Amino acid sequence: MMGVSIIHTLFAIAVFKDVLASIVSRGVFNTVGADPLTGVVVWFVLFGIVLFVCGMATSALERATGGHLPKSLGWGLLGLVIVGVVLMPASGFWLAIPPTIAILARKRQPALAAA
Repeated sequence: MMGVSIIHTLFAIAVFKDVLASIVSRGVFNTVGADPLTGVVVWFVLFGIVLFVCGMATSALERATGGHLPKSLGWGLLGLVIVGVVLMPASGFWLAIPPTIAILARKRQPALAAA
């Protein structure tokens, strides 16, 4: 997920560099206003950051549990991917399919029997 978020954010910087530069040149604070393009770009960039934070949390959870992620995480991610792909087929939501499959396909390790 962190890799997808990095690709997402780099794409935003490359494609929306003029809008992002405009935000900076106007002083950042309160620059979205009623401009829908600026609003979309801000949300696009913020979603990439949130995705990275979720990826960090998922990575920490994997380390803490020996790689055992809850299936609910995979199902939630799958729901988000489906909605995103249906609403915007020409988007990066497709990139979230591999991590989703990896979460859902991972076998649970049996609990160790108490000695």
